[in-house]
Amino acid sequence: MLVKNISKKLTILFAYGVISIPCLADVVLVIHPSNDSTLDAKEVKRIFLGKAKKFSNGKEAIPINQVEGSAARESFDSTVLGRSSNQVSAYWSKLVFTGKGIPPKEVENDAAVIALIAENANAVGYVDESSVSASVKAIKLK
Repeated sequence: MLVKNISKKLTILFAYGVISIPCLADVVLVIHPSNDSTLDAKEVKRIFLGKAKKFSNGKEAIPINQVEGSAARESFDSTVLGRSSNQVSAYWSKLVFTGKGIPPKEVENDAAVIALIAENANAVGYVDESSVSASVKAIKLK
C-alpha cells in the first residue's frame, strides 16, 4: 500500500514536471539589426495584439508569431501578453470575425522567425534565447 502511494505521488510529480518544462523557455524579442526602435513590454504587447502598427521610430511593425503549442509561444503569450495561448487565439478570432484585425503571421520555429526578421527590417518576433544568431538583434523583455 505504501509503495503504491509513493509510486502514485511520484507519477503525479513527474507529470507536473513534464508539463511545466515547455513553459520554462527563456524568450527574447528579436528585431532586425538596423532597427533603432526602443521597445518595452507594453509596446510589444500592443504590437502583437494589433493595437499598434508602428515602432517608436515611426516605421511599420510586422509581428511574427510562432505556432500555437510551441514553448516559445506559450512563454511569450503568458509572460509578455499576460494571457494564455487559448485566450490570445480567442482574442484574434473575435477581431477576425468582426473584421477589425488580422493576426500576426505564424511560423513553425525559432529558425523561421530569425530568417524572416533577417530579411525584413520591419519585422519583430521572439525566439528562445539560445537560438539568437548574429543576423538579428535580441532584446530581453522583463
